[in-house]
Amino acid sequence: MNSEITVGWEVLEIIWINILLSGDNAILIALACRQLPVTQRRWGVFLGALGGVLLRVIFTLLVVQIMSVPFLKAFGSLLLLFVAVKLLIDETEHSDVKAKPNLMGAVTSIIMADAVMSLDNVLAIAAAAHGSTYLVVFGLALSVPIVMFGAGFLLKALERFPVLVWAGAGLLGWVSGEMAASDAAVIERLHGADHATIEQALAIGGAAFVLLVAFAVKAYRQWREDKRDQEKQKG
Repeated sequence: MNSEITVGWEVLEIIWINILLSGDNAILIALACRQLPVTQRRWGVFLGALGGVLLRVIFTLLVVQIMSVPFLKAFGSLLLLFVAVKLLIDETEHSDVKAKPNLMGAVTSIIMADAVMSLDNVLAIAAAAHGSTYLVVFGLALSVPIVMFGAGFLLKALERFPVLVWAGAGLLGWVSGEMAASDAAVIERLHGADHATIEQALAIGGAAFVLLVAFAVKAYRQWREDKRDQEKQKG
């Protein structure tokens, strides 16, 4: 029963991470296909999303295979912390993505950009799957319907309920802590300490770190903006 609950939780983690981190991919696909005729646009969305997901499956399985290298999981957990904080404070614009006039150009553009953009998704899914190939494939397969059909609803929901983004970023921080605790080099240096306790402490610490750093950055940006407005009013 406990194993079923654990698998269920890991599946929920993968679904939520996919929802959060597939938003940029959905925007990329929409922008790349916006000049195509309607019939070609549907094929562009489908083939671009499918090609991107297949690449991510390959990349993630490769990452899972090399995660046994000492300190690599610990390094990956640090990257995940950065991804989680960036998710909350990023202000990147997507208007520089060029629309393509033909189907093959759009699909090629989507797949190439998706391969470059997907490091965060690959790391997060590999961490949440805890080395399970089946969970990796399942989690990344979810990206297809999410990107193809749920982008509009997803973006509206996240804009209306920002707490969902904060909760998701906290989840990434939690997964980051679990990943660090499962590193062979870290386990070796625990010297018989209760691994479950260490894992829980690192998971809680990762989630707290992400939320606190993102809140501090946003507060500083707001203070700087308010100060700039005050200086304009004085001038």
